[in-house]
Amino acid sequence: MPRVVPSQVRAFIDTLPLRTMSDEGVSLNQVGSAKLSALLDLLYEIPEELLTMDTDHYASFITAKAQIRDILTIWTSNRNAGHPLTPTPFHASTDPVGRIRAALGQCVDESPTPGTAELSFITDADFRTNLRNDIGAINRALSNGEWKGATVLAGSAIEALLLWDLQNRRSASISSAITALVASHTFTPAPPANLEDWGLHHYTEVAAHLGIIVPETAIEVRLAKNFRNLIHPGRAQRLGQKCDRGTALASVAALEHVVRDLS
Repeated sequence: MPRVVPSQVRAFIDTLPLRTMSDEGVSLNQVGSAKLSALLDLLYEIPEELLTMDTDHYASFITAKAQIRDILTIWTSNRNAGHPLTPTPFHASTDPVGRIRAALGQCVDESPTPGTAELSFITDADFRTNLRNDIGAINRALSNGEWKGATVLAGSAIEALLLWDLQNRRSASISSAITALVASHTFTPAPPANLEDWGLHHYTEVAAHLGIIVPETAIEVRLAKNFRNLIHPGRAQRLGQKCDRGTALASVAALEHVVRDLS
């Protein structure tokens, strides 16, 4: 089932033929019961975590949905009794469809799923919010059986977390770590000077050397790195592997343990 987000419902509302009764009034009769029912169905499909409206708009949103349900009940009774639809004029300020659209205007299309790690150790608020949204998308992909998406996105999130930690909390120790890793032939050659040009291999080995992540987490991250590379068709074909439930679960587990180690 496709994921329904607030902007999609607002776009649907904009297609409804809300006939103007006067300069300040609208009627729902022109919309009809089928489209009003479809609107309610779409509203119930919006994940709760995306309903980020304030208290007043939320109260208006709930009341407006109840009004539409009542109108549909009355219309059904009228049809069953052989009567035409009861006229339903509204002042523009009390139109339930308009109030629903206004409430949804406060909502976002992306938000962390319930249970997503808070990442409170990240001091950059914008980065923290964006990364939590990404982790929420990973959790949704996992729940929806989107194995490749969960596998690849988890690897990218791990990379982002380790890069942030190295740039913001360990910068003074990086040079000595690289020297040791080159001497041990873990790195051949040394990684680029700019950390943002590194790959997950570099972040993982430096983080493990510095004790940012524990040895067990490092093993999981190395696996996640290999699984993420399966996005390349040639590699997947050469190795006879593909992203599946196992690669997704392993990669998400590595991500969870990186978050734990950094917290």
